[in-house]
Amino acid sequence: MTNLKSANIVVFGAINMDLIGLSTRLPLPGETVKGESFYTSPGGKGANQAVAAARLGGAVKMFGRVGNDLFGQDLIRNLSENQVNVDGIARDKNNSSGIAMILLDSTRQNHILAIYGANLSCNEEQIQALESTLKETDVLLLQSEIPVDVSLDAARAAKSQEVLVIWDPAPPSKIPTEAYEFIDILTPNQSEAEFLTGIPVNDVTSADAAASVLLEFGTKTVVIKMGDLGTFYASQHNKGHIMPYKVTAIDSIAAGDAFGGALAIALAEGNHIDKAIKFGAASGALAVTKKGAQTAMPFLEEVKNLMSSSEF
Repeated sequence: MTNLKSANIVVFGAINMDLIGLSTRLPLPGETVKGESFYTSPGGKGANQAVAAARLGGAVKMFGRVGNDLFGQDLIRNLSENQVNVDGIARDKNNSSGIAMILLDSTRQNHILAIYGANLSCNEEQIQALESTLKETDVLLLQSEIPVDVSLDAARAAKSQEVLVIWDPAPPSKIPTEAYEFIDILTPNQSEAEFLTGIPVNDVTSADAAASVLLEFGTKTVVIKMGDLGTFYASQHNKGHIMPYKVTAIDSIAAGDAFGGALAIALAEGNHIDKAIKFGAASGALAVTKKGAQTAMPFLEEVKNLMSSSEF
């Protein structure tokens, strides 16, 4: 990567505690299956992206809400320990902190039930706090785990300050038509791209077709994460396919969040989109080699080492 400037990143999104269980297989309805192990890990797509960007050298500020409970205390402490500015995180006295119950099967694919709690109470208070920081911001990272109208307000505010907006439409949910014009880069995975366009994405050709639809909606650039099929990207004037890095996966939790945080850093530093995507792909690949969400976010030297040792 070319470090042309420092990266100032703002993340507005969910902050959850992940409750993770491992089993050889998932239970059928009414069935009990003996699991292998259990652990907790700070998560939430917004918080994961914030830690990812901070570990890669960015100056990161997090905005969102947690409950006034033990999980909330732990979540804020963990972000702070990862060098994320937590001044923009509110404590909600009326709602519990968000949680995600995650089951990993023998292939280490994740199956997630999220209960978002305080995240769903994000409101104008967070927007006003966020607006005060935008003049010094290079990239705003958004996802779909807080109310979509609040994310839209944040994107609109960011574009009024000429801040680059990256929106990860995860988990799959409807994006208002008027939101697309405020999104510089939309980063769905295969299932999210299909949800938004109706086009099953299973190869480069179908990814190209889905990206074309999303570009017609109004977003400037589409980046579709396709796991072991690599990453496809397209804008009105450019398109390409980035091959995946070869690693041994332990679990797939938060790989997309590692990608998003790294993509933001690379673009904020002035790198071209294809180089930024390679950086994001390397970060996402490394995340699947470790357990958990934020605990799996790689550090800058790890990403550089993987990129330097790999060939496309």
